[in-house]
Amino acid sequence: MALIPLEEPPRAPRPAFALFALGFRPFYLLASVFAALSVPLWALQFSGLLGHAYLAGPLWHAHEMLFGFTLAVIVGFLFTAGRNWTNLPTPTGGPLAALVLLWLAARVLVLTRWGVAAALANIAFPLAAAGALAVPFVRARNRRNYFFIGLLLLLAAVAAVFHLGQLGFIAVAPLPGLQVALDVVLFILTVMGGRVIPMFTNNGVPGAAATRRPVVEKAALGLVLALGVADLLGLGGWPVAAIAAAAGAAHAVRWALWQPWKTLRVPLVWVLHLAYAWIPVHLLLRAGGALDWVTPSLATHALTVGAVGGLVIGMMTRTARGHTGRALRADGFETACYVAVLLAALVRVVLPLLQPAWTLPAVQASAALWSAGFGLYAWRYWPVLSRPRVDGRPG
Repeated sequence: MALIPLEEPPRAPRPAFALFALGFRPFYLLASVFAALSVPLWALQFSGLLGHAYLAGPLWHAHEMLFGFTLAVIVGFLFTAGRNWTNLPTPTGGPLAALVLLWLAARVLVLTRWGVAAALANIAFPLAAAGALAVPFVRARNRRNYFFIGLLLLLAAVAAVFHLGQLGFIAVAPLPGLQVALDVVLFILTVMGGRVIPMFTNNGVPGAAATRRPVVEKAALGLVLALGVADLLGLGGWPVAAIAAAAGAAHAVRWALWQPWKTLRVPLVWVLHLAYAWIPVHLLLRAGGALDWVTPSLATHALTVGAVGGLVIGMMTRTARGHTGRALRADGFETACYVAVLLAALVRVVLPLLQPAWTLPAVQASAALWSAGFGLYAWRYWPVLSRPRVDGRPG
């Protein structure tokens, strides 16, 4: 009897454009482009070409680095990780594109004179992200991660207070409220860092033996929460200095338990360790700032440029590689991104700390390094983030 050849049914063609296939794709790309462009945009403001902006100068810079750049990366990461945590879909396609457009609208509107519209967009984005994340979390009863929904809602509340104060509806100065938002970001970094850095270290570095101690974990996270409460209550001086110093010590011990010196041959891992090292530095500088020993902005930039920038560039490369089916290995381009961003932090914090007269050239050099690092990422990862996975899987 003649054999009948069996043929596989033809596969449906994959779309050539996959930017909205999963949350990390558009938000990582836009965050990197925005990070690279933020310095030229700030220069345009100083030149007077954006003189009628609702937010301008340092106020715009502080707001946008938090509610623009950092929040975009957090949402992109949570939408991607949330699918893995719950085995349920997070926004893709049209709903994801709508959230991206809302984020873009918020970035544009703060540079116009339409303050109320800018405020509404900036409050709506974290609210919409929290709602989108709540759907799979609640359906899966993923109670362990409910607090991420709460943190996004808290960021929306901070944004509301900031903009109501800026618009004159309430008698609250806008800048102090951003410290609470920084505390929320710090807590997110410490939670996620504690989950993924030891795991990535042990998976990527044979014999690393990164460990976690329950007592250290509780102290590190609890003291960050205590610092946030102190800032929310408007405390300062010795109470804040004591909490921040204790938190810095706890996070230094936590970091040492992860065996960072064993990761030097693996850029995809050492970048996360070097970035996390800025967290105890930030906390110790916060203690010094509370006692007027150092300029408080040094602590802020240790967190935002060093910890946030370093962890973001490290996680954006790792997540993009892993979720597009590529090998978890950093090449020369990615290592250059890591070096540029981490040098930006070193220049921005250490040079003014050693010699305050060097602050202006330090800021300029740091800005150039920051833009170069994230600009290189955007150029390198545009084809990775906008095209389908190389292994044919969805996502």
